[in-house]
Amino acid sequence: MRTTLILSSVLTASLMLAACGDNSAPAADATPKAPPPPALTEAEKVAVLAALPAPYNAGDLENGRRAFARCRSCHTITPGGPNMAGPNLYGVFGRQAGALDKYSYSHALRTAGFTWDAEKLDHWLENPKTFLPGNKMTFAGLRDATDRRDVIAFLKVETGYAPETAKAAAVATAPAS
Repeated sequence: MRTTLILSSVLTASLMLAACGDNSAPAADATPKAPPPPALTEAEKVAVLAALPAPYNAGDLENGRRAFARCRSCHTITPGGPNMAGPNLYGVFGRQAGALDKYSYSHALRTAGFTWDAEKLDHWLENPKTFLPGNKMTFAGLRDATDRRDVIAFLKVETGYAPETAKAAAVATAPAS
């Protein structure tokens, strides 16, 4: 009797532990993520920079990278990168403000009603609090116009932005379907 009780207890505990195990198998309806695009070579970065509209085509990518270091404690810029205190910025250009999935935006940004472009980002970076009162960004801003230009050029090159000339060239060389 005692052996049966012990075996029953062990079996019950084993079943309970099995039910709590790691269920790492993807759900049947889970869509696999596309692999991130390959990193640009230095030559490709220079080509993207040259194709940007003025004044960003004259940006200094190294200065932009250094100036963006102030932003890295809150933002990531990699494809599929995590949101932190601020949202991931990959693909920010052309994205509706306050619309990135899985990020909790302030009411001010969720209802801002604009799409991010270089001009909007320049004003935002100059002083986020005066550009859009009520947002939750604590960054005081980049006062230097050259730093803002270089950060925007850096972000355009590093976050998947495709200048119109590159898009047009891709369409022109694409095989007809």
